[in-house]
Amino acid sequence: MKATSLYHKPLAVTLEEHPYIEDFLSSFGLEIQPTTTSLEEYLDTLDPDLLEDLGISSEQLRKSLDDFLAGMLALQSPLDKVESLTIIGGRDKTGRPEHIELTLRPGEVVCIVGPTGSGKSRLLADIEWVAQGDTPTGRKILINDQVPDSKWRFSTEHKLVAQLSQNMNFVMDLSAEEFIRMHAESRLVTNPEEKIAQILEQANELAGERFSPNTPVTSLSGGQSRALMIADMAILSKSPIALIDEIENAGIDRKKALDLLVKEEKIILMATHDPILALMGDRRLVIRNGGIDKIIESSPAERKNLIALEELDNKLLALRNRIRGGETLENI
Repeated sequence: MKATSLYHKPLAVTLEEHPYIEDFLSSFGLEIQPTTTSLEEYLDTLDPDLLEDLGISSEQLRKSLDDFLAGMLALQSPLDKVESLTIIGGRDKTGRPEHIELTLRPGEVVCIVGPTGSGKSRLLADIEWVAQGDTPTGRKILINDQVPDSKWRFSTEHKLVAQLSQNMNFVMDLSAEEFIRMHAESRLVTNPEEKIAQILEQANELAGERFSPNTPVTSLSGGQSRALMIADMAILSKSPIALIDEIENAGIDRKKALDLLVKEEKIILMATHDPILALMGDRRLVIRNGGIDKIIESSPAERKNLIALEELDNKLLALRNRIRGGETLENI
């Protein structure tokens, strides 16, 4: 839908379908009553002296409203379905060609591994900015086997990658429920109450210790905060790619977190040093010297080792819980 089409519909209908228009006008000190008059007619009948007192001209008001509506309608419009994302290799820091063409699809978990400073962030940036040979690596990114629409690069409403950093602090004085509600309303989601309840329940499934909807976000532990944001990313974010940085340090149920994101058909890129998480991935991108050095497909032998590693991890988790509960470890 184009913003211009809203100017000629009956105003009562327009305000019912797009209530944020009334909030926009009230921010300028303008009152509006739903009538059969169109938005165009309403703007035309505004008193120029009133607008002058409010410090805005009719042309400035119309331009601001045009831009506002365009942005809000972009948030509501469905994104193009990302069926595949292809990375066409460029070069590392020495200029050595990568010689790769890697295609990722929804539901895949791809781990990014390599030493600190090896170029993991550069790979993410190339994907996030939909590089077309115009970044230091010379990589190219295709969406659905084609050079992507420019909206994936330049639109603030269409983000290819939703990123969850390992360093995260809340500063707003809101409860967990209020925080998620604000996010849901800003994305204009349908059935916001249902989404809010779903996110809070999923977050509590991931967190080591449950928290209530009324818990202030500033009081959440590191693990609870990460659990809340992973659930939010999975359920509310429209971005088709989810990047999670070092989930092993989050204090949450890692397998459930990945299962949730896979269920929501995200392409998951995960920077990790954890052998269990690395083996949970479908493949690993090994980064060295600024380039993708090699791609490792998870083998059947590694899958068998994953079972043994998970058993060991569960034993360590049980021991940690005993420590938390004030027990001794004399008999293990």
